Amino acid sequence: MNDNASTQSVLVTGGAGYIGSHMVRQLLSAGFKVAVFDNLDRGNRDAIPEAVELIQGDLTNPADINRALEGRNVDAVMHFAALAYVGESVEQPDFYYRNNVVGTLNLVDAMRTHNVNKLVFSSTCATYGTPENLPITEATPQSPINPYGQSKLMIEHVLKDYAVAYGFRSIALRYFNASGSASDGSLGERHDPETHLIPLILWEALRVKNGGDPSQTKLRVFGSDLPTPDGTCVRDYIHVEDLCSAHIKAFERMGKTPDLGAEQFNLGVNQGFSVLEVINTCSEVTGVDIQYDLVGPRAGDPPELVANASKAMNELEWTPRYPNVRAAIEHAWQWYLKNPPESV
Repeated sequence: MNDNASTQSVLVTGGAGYIGSHMVRQLLSAGFKVAVFDNLDRGNRDAIPEAVELIQGDLTNPADINRALEGRNVDAVMHFAALAYVGESVEQPDFYYRNNVVGTLNLVDAMRTHNVNKLVFSSTCATYGTPENLPITEATPQSPINPYGQSKLMIEHVLKDYAVAYGFRSIALRYFNASGSASDGSLGERHDPETHLIPLILWEALRVKNGGDPSQTKLRVFGSDLPTPDGTCVRDYIHVEDLCSAHIKAFERMGKTPDLGAEQFNLGVNQGFSVLEVINTCSEVTGVDIQYDLVGPRAGDPPELVANASKAMNELEWTPRYPNVRAAIEHAWQWYLKNPPESV
């Protein structure tokens, strides 16, 4: 961690959301001063510690983000405020481009106005589309197959251009599949609607554990004859706490290398797990026989996405603490046992 963290101030956009709220907790633990900017449309107010200031506003309103930066002496922004449902982006691309592209443009322009020159940007492996070769490196051609991935790639281009024109320093972190909950049980994953695989499997396990009929499963597996070892989607699952620790490493790197402009790093654990492998691991962790229905693949969903994150491990000096999806499942299960969703 940064020895001077106590003198550093970070604004976390989207800090009431899943990853953002875990980031806030980790920054506080490391001694940073933290403020949160969030519209609470998809975030949870109670996920933000009471001691942390919440500036409620929307990135599509430039006045809101200027108000958040005014007079705060912010050293860096960690930007998590984005829409991130692949299927929804296919159905409502206007919604995604307005929030993810226009909103982020408003943010970086406000940062320049207030002389805040460090941005850690939440990008995504969805910028790669369906890669020809695996694992995916930062040099893999980026060809998104859905508006969500396209919106993130657009901002990566913006950040590269802003680095050349204005000396704007940024690091884009291309997430693979964020998963899990806080290891101490203090925070978990809450989305409405929930589309992430591990929560949906664990919700089904809770339903059965509470007396539900296993044959009446609510769990669906999208795609069963894909070009993968067992026919189901393969993903690289990175624990949310490992994801957050990489953001602090990125912040530290920007302080040491202010002239490097815009950089990009993959964040994953260099290993893929299929949907069926994740279901089987969830069954082992929960002790529940989890049934599922096989349905057709979703639009905009690549069959396999696995990272080569060696660049982040080497240049950010970052090492995932939880390189196996089982830890993420165990932590998420403990969270859901104590905080079951209303729908279960």
